[in-house]
Amino acid sequence: MALTDRDQAILDFERSWWTEVGPKDTAIRDRFELSGTRYYQLLTELIDDPDALEYDPLLIRRLRRVRERRRRARVEGRPMSQLDRR
Repeated sequence: MALTDRDQAILDFERSWWTEVGPKDTAIRDRFELSGTRYYQLLTELIDDPDALEYDPLLIRRLRRVRERRRRARVEGRPMSQLDRR
């Protein structure tokens, strides 16, 4: 299934959210009319979507690496501050 306009907008936002003024959650609410929780649920689904990988491979691979580091940290019981920042 192809990405929707909203899916593409979420990926575009995630690629450059730090350029927004103010907190990320506020920008999410203003732009998408979603709670932060719902936004991250949708983003998590997109990370595993082959169409999203085709749309923005660099972003999706980066988000997958971040997710995997967090998973490893939870399994190993390490705080995020001790993660290897490759």
